[in-house]
Amino acid sequence: MGRKKTDKIVFENIKVLDAGAKGVSVAKAPDGKVIFIPNVVPGDVVDVQTFKKRKAYYEGKAIAFHEFSEDRIEPVCQHFGACGGCKWQNMTYEKQLFYKNNEVFNHLKRIGKIELPEFEPILGSEKQFFYRNKMEFSFSNARWLTEKEIESDEDLGNRNALGFHIPKMWDKILDITECHLQEDPSNAIRNSIRDYANEHNLAFFNPRNHEGLLRTLMIRTASTGEIMVLIQFFEENKEQREALLDFLLEKFPNIVSLQYVINGKPNDTIYDQNVILYKGRDYILEEMEGLKFSINAKSFYQTNSDQAYELYKITRDFAGLTGNELVYDLYTGTGTIAQFVSKKAKKVIGVEAVPEAIADAKENAKRNNITNCEFFVGDMKVVFNEAFITQHGKPDVIITDPPRDGMHKDVIQQILKIAPDRIVYVSCSSATQARDLALMDEFYKVAKVRPVDMFPQTHHVENVVLLEKR
Repeated sequence: MGRKKTDKIVFENIKVLDAGAKGVSVAKAPDGKVIFIPNVVPGDVVDVQTFKKRKAYYEGKAIAFHEFSEDRIEPVCQHFGACGGCKWQNMTYEKQLFYKNNEVFNHLKRIGKIELPEFEPILGSEKQFFYRNKMEFSFSNARWLTEKEIESDEDLGNRNALGFHIPKMWDKILDITECHLQEDPSNAIRNSIRDYANEHNLAFFNPRNHEGLLRTLMIRTASTGEIMVLIQFFEENKEQREALLDFLLEKFPNIVSLQYVINGKPNDTIYDQNVILYKGRDYILEEMEGLKFSINAKSFYQTNSDQAYELYKITRDFAGLTGNELVYDLYTGTGTIAQFVSKKAKKVIGVEAVPEAIADAKENAKRNNITNCEFFVGDMKVVFNEAFITQHGKPDVIITDPPRDGMHKDVIQQILKIAPDRIVYVSCSSATQARDLALMDEFYKVAKVRPVDMFPQTHHVENVVLLEKR
């Protein structure tokens, strides 16, 4: 059976109404169905060519503009449109914040169906570019070609790329020359590696045939100025590998941590891989209010260091600590929030499922001379039980910062059983947060809400909620 051919329909003079999920804008077709359109701004009037039709909606792209929205601005990045990273670069920052705030409000209202206080205003990011402390790039020997390149008859020469995956295309990499997300020398490091690899005929990875030498590049930077570079090789070639790593050290002597991985498995995740230190130390240091946190190649750390500090201040403020409280920090990660609030608490207990993260948390607490934090490893829904509470005491305040999926319902039941005075819920997905708040609504009311923008130019938004006992 061949694939069903989609009828491509063109709708003319369609006004873009709203910014929808995942950074795609929303309009209405003449038949009343929703149309999802990327790379347009609410207020634009466009002709749309559809490429997908479903029962309730169309997906399409703008093929002509009749009017431009007053909220539209010129994107600063030359890769905008092809790269799926910063989907909102063509929208004013004020408007980005407006739509993020709206999304949080709508999720809590529609999914949570709960009573809400007035939101505290969304906290924007002082830096709207160059704010990320971690970037990952992929090598490919078959770079993504622009429509212009495909239509031209010129010899396209070298097809090697070092950059980002094209959205929804696992084997296509867009070659990136200047990215506006991570501070220098990030761009210089990436471009130098690509130039060196091309000059010395190093093989870029072929994801379809699973061959080649160079696979991925990770660059981590810290507000302290420290830099980590990790190159992932698909196979070992000692001579080529060492020559490339030595070239990097010579050209960028400020690299504090230079590491590599030899990974021949089908996927390129490094979490189950042996990370080998080539030069320097195997971590970089981040600093916040005098606290130092070590970040290694596998550490989870908030990607926007400056905004993480603001997020943690709001969390600490919502927790309302006086110095006498026992605090539980669930999904503690490397214990950053736990240590950040510890000076205002009697004691903090952190729980996390990833053993390496807890090892980091303990190490950081030692480095910071913090003696009132204890950290425990385990799956939250298993560890966090009656025996655990009996052993460590009933918390006055619970801080929870779960992954995107939200909290397991057993964890919520346990929290309700413990019945702390206050719960501070930090979330990177207001939809799952809303679902969880609804489950707690009988016993806890939402007292404060404050969205925080950690990722300017994208649709992502964090949200902090304070729950108080009814």
